[in-house]
Amino acid sequence: MNQPSAGLPEPNDRGENLLELEARYCSWGDTVHYAQELTMFDRAESIYLFDAKGTQYLDLQMWYSAVNFGYGNPRLNAALKRQIDRLPQLACQYLHKEKILLAASLARKVESIFGEKGRIHFNVGGASAVEDAWKVVRNRTKKNFAFAFMGGYHGRTLGASAITSSYRYREKFGHFADRANFIPYPYCFRCPYGQKRESCGMFCLKQFERLFETEYYGVVNKAGKAEFGAFFIEAVQGTGGYVVPPEGYFPGLKKILEQHDILLVDDEIQMAFYRTGKFFALEHFGAKPDVIVFGKALTNGMNPISAIWAREDLISPAVFPPGSTHSTFSSNPLGTAVALETVKLMEEEDFETRVTQRGAYFLAQLKALAKRYPQIGDVDGLGLALRIEMCQRDGYTPNRELTDAIMNIGLSGTLTAGGKSKGLILDVGGYYKNVFTIAPSLYITEPEIDTAMALFEEALRRGLAQTE
Repeated sequence: MNQPSAGLPEPNDRGENLLELEARYCSWGDTVHYAQELTMFDRAESIYLFDAKGTQYLDLQMWYSAVNFGYGNPRLNAALKRQIDRLPQLACQYLHKEKILLAASLARKVESIFGEKGRIHFNVGGASAVEDAWKVVRNRTKKNFAFAFMGGYHGRTLGASAITSSYRYREKFGHFADRANFIPYPYCFRCPYGQKRESCGMFCLKQFERLFETEYYGVVNKAGKAEFGAFFIEAVQGTGGYVVPPEGYFPGLKKILEQHDILLVDDEIQMAFYRTGKFFALEHFGAKPDVIVFGKALTNGMNPISAIWAREDLISPAVFPPGSTHSTFSSNPLGTAVALETVKLMEEEDFETRVTQRGAYFLAQLKALAKRYPQIGDVDGLGLALRIEMCQRDGYTPNRELTDAIMNIGLSGTLTAGGKSKGLILDVGGYYKNVFTIAPSLYITEPEIDTAMALFEEALRRGLAQTE
């Protein structure tokens, strides 16, 4: 059983121990209990979390990239407060201006990026938006089979888990009607085909293309008609370990899909809104999506709003009429008001330049660290979506034990780089749970990156002492 951390708050006003209440009344079906010790936080500010004792934790995952614009962002908080006093709730069958303005802003942005007209449909969580994307796909293609990537993560609702590669998310609950054929992601550091990036000639893409050569590969019939309605992708894999694909892969994939009338659904839930230095991660790779799924940072983690964008011919009222999908809180006024302010914030500030520069600075620091420690097998990134892959001394064999040790040392709040005890919030991902997926606030400064590096190196040294 998990043990309490040193940073627990006082008991509640009835004198009851909070962790004992949690153990008795809270479901353990989420991810809290992955940690060796349970850390309870009391407040948040900018890029930091604080426990009840006031210990400061520098956050390098920002709620899985939901809080791109910092904890307690004054401008976004003010938008929420204004809306609470004016129109805090409204049933979704009625209109309010924030919904309309937000949808228009997002649809116009997509059109300016990809040159396609389309519409926005709102929901609440990322997995719910994935379900809506499934509906758009099935409505158009009448097919419930899709391609998805090995290492991909799209959520844990029944439809979303069907295209999430980890079987454990389906094991206890069986399959919904939707199913996926999982294709190797172009993960060059651990190429599943044993190829080398510099000489492979996009071998993985050629292997995918071969599936359409004959009906006996189980994908098409004799006439070349595919059984699959869509390919659900992450342009940069999130939970899979912030894996960045090689240049040219996605344009090649899109060409194959178009030849067989298969839709490209781009899941941008973690990577949208300048996490990679572009509004959408797919912009880096020269391919056009048919459907885009996004959420998380759209409201900076407050009053969640998720959404899909789809091409006009896929989602116009003539083909996707009222009642096609619905959620009570889907376009709630609080969420849409914050999201609208978030969009204005992104329009007014040059996040592309900021994130590109900060990301390059951070990545250079990580590469320098990797030269000193052979246990860092790979570092890579795009913008401020960065990865640190922990290995054995051979620089390749996955080292989950060391990864877990570093993560738990960060959570202990006992790091001393810079003097006063501090903590470091790290997210663990990757195919072997040996990758730190680094997603700091887009406002992080170079001195704060320096502090993060000092804290991480201290945790790394202590982790090595524990595990080697």
